[in-house]
Amino acid sequence: MDASENKWKIPLLVIIFGLGIIIFLEMTPYLSGFLGAFTIYIMVRNQMRKLTDNKKMKKSIAATLILIEVILLFIIPISAVVWLLVSKIKNINLDTHELILQGHQIIGTIQEKTGYDLLSSDNLSSATAEVSKLLQMALDGITSFSINAVIMVFVLYFLLIGGSQLEKYIFDILPFKKGNKKNILRETKVMITANAIGIPLLASVQGMVAYAGYVIFGASSPILLAVLTCFSTILPLVGTTIVWLPAALYLGISGNWPSAIGLSLYGMIVISGSDNVVRFLLQKKIADTNPLITIFGVIIGLSLFGFWGVIFGPLLLSTFLLCIDIYKEEYIDKTEV
Repeated sequence: MDASENKWKIPLLVIIFGLGIIIFLEMTPYLSGFLGAFTIYIMVRNQMRKLTDNKKMKKSIAATLILIEVILLFIIPISAVVWLLVSKIKNINLDTHELILQGHQIIGTIQEKTGYDLLSSDNLSSATAEVSKLLQMALDGITSFSINAVIMVFVLYFLLIGGSQLEKYIFDILPFKKGNKKNILRETKVMITANAIGIPLLASVQGMVAYAGYVIFGASSPILLAVLTCFSTILPLVGTTIVWLPAALYLGISGNWPSAIGLSLYGMIVISGSDNVVRFLLQKKIADTNPLITIFGVIIGLSLFGFWGVIFGPLLLSTFLLCIDIYKEEYIDKTEV
């Protein structure tokens, strides 16, 4: 590259990164659809190749068949779970009289011991505002899910059609040696596959285990609580505790302290224990990933990518560490030699 060509290299990179940032920011509301399409593409890419290479099927027909499969096995079940969750919340029947009575007793005890009035006008206003905010977030989440589901199907179709060319293009522009390029792409595939299989499996196991506990100890709306437990598995650190602990507290303030204590012990030992067992088995069978990468990756990913952060957060952190290893191998170790 001569001097006249080299002087345009930095301005071109600035334009590329500048436009890339603008495009990323504008696409943020629809990022879940793109990440979902990419995740599913990694899972079905071999199936697409078998249909086109072995079965000699046209790409458009093969892509359409796989899309139908994805809709039947993924989008419809998820939509059904969301619908079940919404309908259960709408139809939930709480013993409000008993709940209010017990609540007043607890509030009275707190005020007597501490002098703090939970029912002050400021506290009631704050509580009302928080409840309204949560309801609006839930409504926005359902709307966003519907829009991103359509985007996911649309993007996935074109990924299936032109995925091979896209993979080759990404491989060519990665700024590493050939062997390191393969390592990064292999790490990407392993992490996405492990989380795409492991997270739903973990959620299903914990949901079933939790459902048994809710039924045994007489928690109200056990199906609703089990579904919420499934979704809560993606949250780092707190996890399913945010579901079974409030359920146990509700049993307690309703006067059923034996069941409350029993559900608390069941949650700590059985529900949380099943999380550790399943994660350990998945790490050994699918991907031997350091648990710290998973935990901190999910924390980072949820804030960046939303729901899909449970997959792409650990992938981002794992890729970052892999790039450090590559830099050490290619530049630091060679310099020392």
